Amino acid sequence: MDGALVRLEGLRKVYNEGLPNAEEVLHGIDLTLAPGEFTALIGPSGSGKSTLLNILGLLEGASGGRYALAGRDVTVFDDDERTRARHEILGFIFQFHHLLPAFSAAENVMLPGLISRGRDNGGGDLRAKALELLDAVGLKEAADKKPGELSGGMQQRVAIARALVRSPRLVLADEPTGNLDTRSSDSIFALLRSFNRERGTGFLIVTHDPGLAARCDRIIELVDGRIADDRPNQAV
Repeated sequence: MDGALVRLEGLRKVYNEGLPNAEEVLHGIDLTLAPGEFTALIGPSGSGKSTLLNILGLLEGASGGRYALAGRDVTVFDDDERTRARHEILGFIFQFHHLLPAFSAAENVMLPGLISRGRDNGGGDLRAKALELLDAVGLKEAADKKPGELSGGMQQRVAIARALVRSPRLVLADEPTGNLDTRSSDSIFALLRSFNRERGTGFLIVTHDPGLAARCDRIIELVDGRIADDRPNQAV
């Protein structure tokens, strides 16, 4: 093992493969992410960013190439192995937080641990971890409130706590500030950065916001399904 958390070699994605309307979305992506990196993934709409994020998140498979996650070739995993790796290594934050409206903030944060059937946590320990994270994101007093009682920025903070409840090594964030005003967006970004610096959590953040990307340690630009640029951000 070379220490890379993510390693892609010649990764391809073709939709409707073998059919007349086949469309190749990713064309031989080579990419390495080290543990604890804070990286922006940018590019125009339709460039393949969300598809790449879905493959990295084990939500869909590649059509070709190799994907190693924490030194393991996930392209040969069955569904159970993919689910296990997703729960053990990865966290997810989306533009639309996808909180369950009937559940409290604390219950929403606990969900990833409950879905994994408590392999690592008993219910009490999981709730304690959820409350700790809600405190860390500034929502200690909102633990028992439903999503409908919270602002958009507060709901996204709950989603961040949910993504971190199982202490993932890498969080995949798809436009996490795209649905927020500037003040809330800056606050959410600062929160992600604090978890990166204080806990060593890695982040790959898809964003159309050049200001947010400029505050990441590394910027990867995807254009037409290919990496057009991959550079460290010397300004940070």
